Amino acid sequence: MFSFLKLPGNLRSIRRYVNIVRVLSSYGFDHFLEMLGLADLAARSRRLFQRERAAIRRLSAAERMRLALEELGPTFIKLGQILSTRPDVLPPAFISEFEKLQDNVPSFSFEEAKKQIENELGGPVGDFFSSIEPTALAAASIAQVHRATLKTGEAVVVKVRRPGVLELVESDISALMGLAHLAERHIPNSEVYDPVGIVREFSRTIRREMDFSREGHTIEKFRDNLAAADGLYFPRIYWAQTARGVLTLEYVEGLKVSDLSALDCGGYDRKLIARRGADAFLEMVLNHGFFHGDPHPGNVLIMPGNVVCLLDYGIVGRLDDELRNFLSDMLFAIVQRDIDEVVSLLFFAGDIPDTLNMRALKHDLLNFIDGYYEIPLQEIEVGRMLMEFIEIISLNRIRIQPDFMLLAKSLVVVEGMGRNLDPEFNMIDHLRPFMEKARLQKYSAKRITKDVNALLLSYLNLARNLPRDLQEIVNRINRNKFKIDLEHRGLDRFTTDFDRSVNRLSSSLILAALIIGSSIIMQTDKGPQLLGFPMWAFLGYTAAAVIGLWLVYGIIRSGRL
Repeated sequence: MFSFLKLPGNLRSIRRYVNIVRVLSSYGFDHFLEMLGLADLAARSRRLFQRERAAIRRLSAAERMRLALEELGPTFIKLGQILSTRPDVLPPAFISEFEKLQDNVPSFSFEEAKKQIENELGGPVGDFFSSIEPTALAAASIAQVHRATLKTGEAVVVKVRRPGVLELVESDISALMGLAHLAERHIPNSEVYDPVGIVREFSRTIRREMDFSREGHTIEKFRDNLAAADGLYFPRIYWAQTARGVLTLEYVEGLKVSDLSALDCGGYDRKLIARRGADAFLEMVLNHGFFHGDPHPGNVLIMPGNVVCLLDYGIVGRLDDELRNFLSDMLFAIVQRDIDEVVSLLFFAGDIPDTLNMRALKHDLLNFIDGYYEIPLQEIEVGRMLMEFIEIISLNRIRIQPDFMLLAKSLVVVEGMGRNLDPEFNMIDHLRPFMEKARLQKYSAKRITKDVNALLLSYLNLARNLPRDLQEIVNRINRNKFKIDLEHRGLDRFTTDFDRSVNRLSSSLILAALIIGSSIIMQTDKGPQLLGFPMWAFLGYTAAAVIGLWLVYGIIRSGRL
């Protein structure tokens, strides 16, 4: 039986667990809850919260899960949006549905916004702003934005964190972490998908997104990295009016990148805009390893002079030197149709399962590369090519870093905007000089010297630590403290089912004993009488009836007749 004592967290977290189980059960995920060992709790939820299930059953599992995430609120919508970039975790049907998730929520009151600003900045609103518009420009699950004017006269926008969202998110993270641990404990082979690691990565992402001062530093880092790039603009941060829960930015006026008619009427050069946007994104990725993770058209403004301005820096991706080298080498190997090099790179950069079928992997990769063999370079969509590649390695259960998945998704969006602006846009042309530069740097004398020094240093550290590690092992053996831990997965569910079966068998034996004993007493005339029958026999039959009804009710409720 499920016990709340097994769950971490405070009372609020436990209430959230109950709500999550209720929602998942109401959308038909009882089998999943049963796998987690939450069948009893799900059964109680069904009795307390009835939902019209006929219409829901007609929906696919992916559609039902999307609806469940929307009902569970902002944290789960964010989780779904992040998982939509993880084809290594979710099948295509779920990714397609999760891409539809929107965190459209009503704005909170202006009085609450003012109180939040004052709490964060440590003083009355009038000390920092000469005016703030009461009506929010936009509202989302984590924050909303107001136009304002500083006391020095500059027009700004103020991003205000939603009251209570920190507590809500922390409660949801606690609940998700508990469910992730249950999944690893009860669901066979769940370690392939690393549910605890997914929740841990998600918690880091959403906590960074809720820290607006971090977002301000992110904007300044982008400005410094791309200082030499032409035609880019980053809004100014007003640090005196910024804190962890309030971000004050320069108000930027411009046209939406998707508004082609307005761009044409204004005399903008769409080809130049597409080129500047693509070059800026590729420079973020391949030169700096630090890129905008949500570059959809709503976050891109075009200013006079064909200047591109990016907005909303809450989600960013990071690629270390190894992952950047992996990306450039992988693209080069795919273009060269070198299957062995692709496999070698995957073994170096990916998390390879023990059950990998090498022949099947090479067959899948060969079919993938052949699909692009006769396609002209100008017609190849690099982002979608990367997504297809990720799908192949995901089917073979090879895991790579989540930021690589985010990059592929962002590249699809950037490439789509480029083709929308310029039908002749070709990402390969923009990518080629970056790849050539990366390969020249990889084989330069400076880089080779750096790699050799790093390799020698790693071997030196290994040689230095090896005697100590061996001595530690010998000491543990001598002290009888050398242990090997064995973990049996899936036994918890077996033990629970076995205990339930034993309890039912014991109750059945007691029921049979009561019926037989009462029948024997019924044949005697001794003892007190009740309605002309021996009272003890009457009480025995009554107890047997109660136990019998309880057994029947428990069996029907479990759904296992």
